[in-house]
Amino acid sequence: MADAGASPAPKPSSSVKLVLLGEAAVGKSSLVMRFVNNDFQENKEPTIGAAFLTQKCNLPTRTIKFEIWDTAGQERFASLAPMYYRNAQAALVVYDITKSTSLTKAQHWVAELQRQASPGIVIALVGNKLDLASPSSSSADDADGGDGGDEEADEGDARKVPTKTAKAYAEEEGLLFFETSAKTGERVAEVFTAIANAIPETQLKGPRGAAGGQRQEESRVNLGAAKDASAKEGCAC
Repeated sequence: MADAGASPAPKPSSSVKLVLLGEAAVGKSSLVMRFVNNDFQENKEPTIGAAFLTQKCNLPTRTIKFEIWDTAGQERFASLAPMYYRNAQAALVVYDITKSTSLTKAQHWVAELQRQASPGIVIALVGNKLDLASPSSSSADDADGGDGGDEEADEGDARKVPTKTAKAYAEEEGLLFFETSAKTGERVAEVFTAIANAIPETQLKGPRGAAGGQRQEESRVNLGAAKDASAKEGCAC
């Protein structure tokens, strides 16, 4: 007979490698810092090569430990991207809703992931800087990203990418879709929770074991390559 006072069995824990991709200055690092530390820095320095952070996401039946590679958006670091998204189970492809060309770049990243990343990778298309859009053009009240953004821009509305345009593309490509604000924190946690829920059980791996050593080795290789690229190209500005 089970002891009535015994504590419940711990939930299974799995590690998930997640990579962020997107043009420079779309707010990738700010999204990660909001998720990991619930913090926002107005004038954050550009990422050099890539940054590595971890954060847990507690689901009802399991705990997901995200191992996050936040890649630099500058074009000179683009050739390093395959090292970061290799074996990734999830990717955030970020664009800036106030800059239409950043969506074009995001679409290029999605196409590259579909061609070269692991089969079954969960990809989320994320439009950041929602705080710069007027309420009438935002879609924060729709759980899947919303249908707004089709109306004429209000005064003070910096939005250049209609929600409907990006959402239609995401649906066509089978992507998760969200609009977020790293500055206010709006919908940031929802993105990572949705990704955690979307990863199939078969894609999950334990937090320790042989894979851990592989990840440590990969970290050393990647950071070394990033430093080499930085030394050759000079400091990011």
